[in-house]
Amino acid sequence: MSATDNKALVRRFWEDLVGTGDPLVADEVLAPNYTVHYAGNPQMDRDGFMQFLGALRDAFPDVTVTVEDLVAEENQVAARWTWSGTQKGRFLGIPATDEAVVGSGIGLFRIADGRIVEDFVQEDTFGLLQQLGAIPKPG
Repeated sequence: MSATDNKALVRRFWEDLVGTGDPLVADEVLAPNYTVHYAGNPQMDRDGFMQFLGALRDAFPDVTVTVEDLVAEENQVAARWTWSGTQKGRFLGIPATDEAVVGSGIGLFRIADGRIVEDFVQEDTFGLLQQLGAIPKPG
């Protein structure tokens, strides 16, 4: 696949999979042996990621994702994204707050045979916890 194809695949991951939660999209963009390394958390396989995505979408049913930047070289794509949503359900042990939040992150995706096989993610969890009132905001 070309760098352009790989960037389109990662954009599809964020906008069509994370943005909708559609498991049929997962079959198209994630390899069966997909692994995600999410900073500060144990490594997840494809099933674990889909469970996490389900919990995220249950907590933030109106989640939207915007891909801000994509940079590709060979079989790797670096991505920067923002997401927003309103917490309507329990998330990370925090009861629903009805708070609108905005999150951001960066990741490095490895692609093989037209699907994502590995993903390294860094997100601003601290900022999210502040927005949800689980950690006091400064000042």
